[in-house]
Amino acid sequence: MPRKTKSKKGGFNKKILKGLIHGLFNNNPTRTYNYKQVSKQLEVIDMKEKQLVNIVLSEMSQAGALEEVYPGKYKLTSPKGYITGTVTIQANGQGIITTDEIPETVVVTQRNLNRALQGDVVRAYLYARRKSDIFEGEVVDIVKRSQSTFVGTIEISGSYAFLVPDGKNMPFDIFIPSQNLNKAKHGQKALVRIEEWPRRSKNPVGVVMEVLGFAGENDVEMHAILAEFGLPSRFPGNVENVAEQIKPEILLKEISKRRNFRNVFTLTIDPEDAKDFDDAISIRKLENGNWEAGVHIADVSYYVEPGSVIDNEAYERATSVYLVDRVVPMLPEKLSNNLCSLRPHEDKLCFSAVFEMNDNAEIKKEWFGRTVINSDRRYNYDEAQQIIETGKGDFAEEVLILDGLAKKLRKERFKKGSIGFDKIEIKFRLDDKGKPVSVYYKESKDSNKLIEEFMLLANRKVAEIIGKGKPGSTPPVFVYRIHDKPDPDKLRSFADFIKTFGYKINMGSSRSISSSMNKLMEDISEKQEKNLIESLAIRAMAKAEYSTNNIGHYGLGFTYYTHFTSPIRRYPDLMVHRLLEHYLSKGKSVNAIEFEKKCKHSSEMENLAAEAERASTKYKQVEFMSDKIGQEFEGVISGITEWGIYVEIVENKCEGMISLRELTDDFYIFDEKNYRIYGRHSKRQFRLGDKLNIIVARINLQKRYLDFKPAGK
Repeated sequence: MPRKTKSKKGGFNKKILKGLIHGLFNNNPTRTYNYKQVSKQLEVIDMKEKQLVNIVLSEMSQAGALEEVYPGKYKLTSPKGYITGTVTIQANGQGIITTDEIPETVVVTQRNLNRALQGDVVRAYLYARRKSDIFEGEVVDIVKRSQSTFVGTIEISGSYAFLVPDGKNMPFDIFIPSQNLNKAKHGQKALVRIEEWPRRSKNPVGVVMEVLGFAGENDVEMHAILAEFGLPSRFPGNVENVAEQIKPEILLKEISKRRNFRNVFTLTIDPEDAKDFDDAISIRKLENGNWEAGVHIADVSYYVEPGSVIDNEAYERATSVYLVDRVVPMLPEKLSNNLCSLRPHEDKLCFSAVFEMNDNAEIKKEWFGRTVINSDRRYNYDEAQQIIETGKGDFAEEVLILDGLAKKLRKERFKKGSIGFDKIEIKFRLDDKGKPVSVYYKESKDSNKLIEEFMLLANRKVAEIIGKGKPGSTPPVFVYRIHDKPDPDKLRSFADFIKTFGYKINMGSSRSISSSMNKLMEDISEKQEKNLIESLAIRAMAKAEYSTNNIGHYGLGFTYYTHFTSPIRRYPDLMVHRLLEHYLSKGKSVNAIEFEKKCKHSSEMENLAAEAERASTKYKQVEFMSDKIGQEFEGVISGITEWGIYVEIVENKCEGMISLRELTDDFYIFDEKNYRIYGRHSKRQFRLGDKLNIIVARINLQKRYLDFKPAGK
């Protein structure tokens, strides 16, 4: 029998359930169970958690851990000595294989990776169990390479040429025969495809696909980062041509089908350098004394037909990519910056969520549908913030009314369990050649929060109207933005760590965790450890993703949540617009498998774009520090590993590493549980969050890392 696991509010997330379900089937290898029987065995009584059990069973079946003997009935798959999973390469060169076939961690030494690279799907043989929750294995076959093309710098020596790859995903140089160079020169950046990897050769053999230009030039480096992550830097000619043929005129026939908001005060608030304004807010007083607040979103679905050339390209991209110095849009500029952008004093087609609310921001009525607007004023965030702070400026009364309603929405959201992270965003001032001349930070202020609250409201209410469905009927298939409960082990480690700073969180119910987390964010708001603790708190949380299986959004405290408000830059929002229109028009439920596949693709592309964005930021940080070798800076320890200490410079947030080899005064031991390393003899210790002055020792711009050494040595 499985151990008793009485279900309680906030008791389960996917990871916990997978482990418990695997244990149940392991203990009963010949029995079959459906989700109701599994729920009974695990004493799961909450209806939402029973639904999660059903989802987990289906996912474990798809992964091969369970066998679906007939619809809805599962049994343990016959055990094998092999598993199939995805490789993650750690900084020490060791691999971790992620698989749904077993709940334990599978560790692979660098020697036993057998050329498996980051993200590869592999088949691995499992050795005898090393610990209760860890297997050690060996890669025996590469099932699917995560990538076959790599970006790096060409090095030519005599008759030999190699590509020295950028980033950390390829630890081997790629040999390039002279006939495969395609006119690439020494010192140039290039995109190379691996042609073969001879069994007895350490290095793969490749061919130059594209010469990007000379290393160090800003455009070349940004294009190299995009190519490194397999992201496009330009649109295919046929996509641009189709976009250019779209007529800008809005037909009166189309306007007549829509609710008219052109005479209602409407504004947009965006970053100063933004060109794609995909959301606007309207406000007016109703005769009954209530407020009508409209959230108006660019109606991309009017211009982009499903299955069209533009739609197919948008789906493949799934998201716009925001590098340090540029935006790589999901849609061609004709659409993103022109036809769909809600520019002031122009009629624009929208899909809107309109709310009647009282002075306390309580929703009395809601309406969803297609509209036409004409924005009265475009503000950047600083302009709107000035009005909020001074009460003066264009349309100050309307801005202040919206700000007041937003603050009440925010207060109620936090009261109901939403967690607030206000992470600082690192920005660079660049010269005309793209070189960083200074670093500054952008913090979220009231003007940002005004827009955020109304967007959250629209996203939540759109998800609710579809997700709740009609009484007595199954809700139709929809696209949700979901966020699982935090991993209990990570949360406990985080709680233990913040005790060293004198803080604590309540580890009880979901509501108590979120309220104590918000209290923590308030307590650290003016403290030096703010960034560090926020980063660790975010790491303890699960990642948000897109899915047709609604499990709610833990971080926001919403039972129903989606992404409706940015279809110019996010493909899931475009899917949501189409589905909402379909269901408002009494359409039947769509195919769940098809849309789950689209959700998975969108989540993967979102993560890839985020990696590219981080790489561009890291590149500019290293570039900014490149003339500061030998200089001393005040830092804070931001990471502790068995191979070194990561330190973030206080004044510019640039992070580098002190290798343990630099600490020659003692033999240092890594204490993972307590986030520290300490000297065996001296007992000198370095803890996460400690202040530590450093000297910039070395930089590697192509690999995007900084080497530090402790000051005073």
